[in-house]
Amino acid sequence: MIMYYDNLIFEISQKDRKGYSLPNYGIKQYGIPKELLRSEEAILPEVSELEAVRHYTNVSFKNFGVEKGFYPLGSCTMKYNPKINQDIASLPGFNLHPYQPLSTIQGALEVYYETQRILSELSGLDTFTLNPYAGAHGELVGLMIMKRYHEDRNDTKRNKIIVPDSAHGTNPASATVAGFDTVEVKSNEDGTVNLEDLKSVLNDEIAGIMLTNPNTVGIFEKDIYEISELVHDAGGLLYYDGANLNPILGIARPGDMGFDIMHINLHKTFSTPHGGGGPGSGPVGVVDHLVKYLPKPVVKKGKDGFYLEEDNETTLGQISHFYGNFGVVIKAYTYLLSIGKENFSNVGKLSVLNANYIKESLRDLYLLPIKGVCKHEFVFDGLIDKSDHVTTLDIAKRLLDYDVHPPTIYFPLVVKEAIMIEPTETESKVAVDNFIEVMRKVAIEAKENPDLVKGAPYNTVVKRLDEAQAARKPIVKYRDLLK
Repeated sequence: MIMYYDNLIFEISQKDRKGYSLPNYGIKQYGIPKELLRSEEAILPEVSELEAVRHYTNVSFKNFGVEKGFYPLGSCTMKYNPKINQDIASLPGFNLHPYQPLSTIQGALEVYYETQRILSELSGLDTFTLNPYAGAHGELVGLMIMKRYHEDRNDTKRNKIIVPDSAHGTNPASATVAGFDTVEVKSNEDGTVNLEDLKSVLNDEIAGIMLTNPNTVGIFEKDIYEISELVHDAGGLLYYDGANLNPILGIARPGDMGFDIMHINLHKTFSTPHGGGGPGSGPVGVVDHLVKYLPKPVVKKGKDGFYLEEDNETTLGQISHFYGNFGVVIKAYTYLLSIGKENFSNVGKLSVLNANYIKESLRDLYLLPIKGVCKHEFVFDGLIDKSDHVTTLDIAKRLLDYDVHPPTIYFPLVVKEAIMIEPTETESKVAVDNFIEVMRKVAIEAKENPDLVKGAPYNTVVKRLDEAQAARKPIVKYRDLLK
């Protein structure tokens, strides 16, 4: 039996049914000019308020989020977001208009200023801008700064960015958008940068290198000082992709490793919700000699209070509306103060502990291509026993039946059947043990009843899809369902 509220809202719709009733105040009717009217009526559902509330509440139950179950999505740091962050961001005093006089928003400017200072302390970079809207936006801004730096030195032939073969996909994409060509360098067996390959591509056309440390397979670049020296000696700059900052918080700082520019994901590392397209924030930090290129406005502190430093001859100019996503900054600032400087090292230590505990508990059933201690995440290469041809995709789909969100799969590309797992510090040992139990059960099912795993999922609203058709010909409009 199909429940009534399993239907689409259009299927619940009944002609002339309304979700509101307004009193007649005798206000004069005003017609819409004919040239502004639609040529045909919009297809909209007609439901009561109660039906609308029940429908969308039911839809929310079908969605998966970190508050519903374990979410070990590799490379994305899907941590729980304490509700105090939301409560603080919802305070009436933060309900501001961007055109208010600066004298009336001194508290908001102080939040910006203090957040910038804390991020500098945690990262080792001198100054931050909070204007970028997301991590990829931060990457673009950082690369624009890099380009401006070389142009100001009349070093205009530096048009290439080095990117490891295990890098996040946004790295080469951001480099291309910023007007650079990308040069790939190979990884060693443990996923770290191959120094000999790096040396072979360094020349006077290299503007810089984009790295994250720990890298995409969760291994710390132990040769980071040598990498920094090689790139700097060749005239390039080092860009730090902040996606993997979580495991080194309070323990190591990108600025101390030799990085010149970095972005931070407030919506990952600092506990602001992310996913589904936003909201996000990707602050960009730079070393002292690059500060002059930061986009404006930048919040500064003077003897009479906080003020905004506007455009000058060297800045990139404005790269976002007003001052970025203020609500995201408030949530991150709340998180930063809640943890406190003395406790930040526990964030990294606990996420690293969880990752290694899971890795060692499953390596007898899942193929581990890179041995040794990982940091926040690690990668399996599918099952050890591949004789029944159960793929990584099959495993991911089967996990949904156990109410566990699948890890990132088939990334990084250097691992053929990659299963990238990242548990965060917010997960308890009970939750982690449950995940380990589920992963072991799926591996046993793959051997004893492979067809069961290959047909999964069974308990979800949508069953196994044709992945190619879903990607190439998605049905996203109700009108298309009627055809």
